[in-house]
Amino acid sequence: MYPLNLPTFDVKLQRKDEKTFIFDFLRKKYVALTPEEWVRQHFTHYLVAELDYPSGLLANETRIRLGNTVKRCDTVLYGSNLQALMIVEYKAPSIEITQRVFDQIWRYNMVLHVDYLTVSNGLQHYCCKMDYENHTYRFLQQIPSYHDLSVADPCSPK
Repeated sequence: MYPLNLPTFDVKLQRKDEKTFIFDFLRKKYVALTPEEWVRQHFTHYLVAELDYPSGLLANETRIRLGNTVKRCDTVLYGSNLQALMIVEYKAPSIEITQRVFDQIWRYNMVLHVDYLTVSNGLQHYCCKMDYENHTYRFLQQIPSYHDLSVADPCSPK
């Protein structure tokens, strides 16, 4: 697959009927290997291994109802109170991160009202902190560690 701007991990692949599958440790099953899935698996491993996000609070392919349609958030991080805290949207490395990508995650956030929106194509990663009081957001220099997020989570054990 593609080299990414993310740490490597012990990738588990499986071939079946001429197709390749990658093991998703969050869903505990093999899923079709696509360029976007390659990014998702690297990014979720990065969140858990490098930034100490609890794997039990991350969920891939979370369904939400947006108007009359059902959408899927690529990854949702929940706080210790099981309230959604961050949405992560992935794109294939060949897809440029544009305003359109942020518009997509913004629409998802109309339902979940998270504190953080994160977008990655495996090469570039953007995270912004929502400021609902002032109806704005600010981009962060890096993806925050779980500790940095949990400091802002009033239900989190300190």
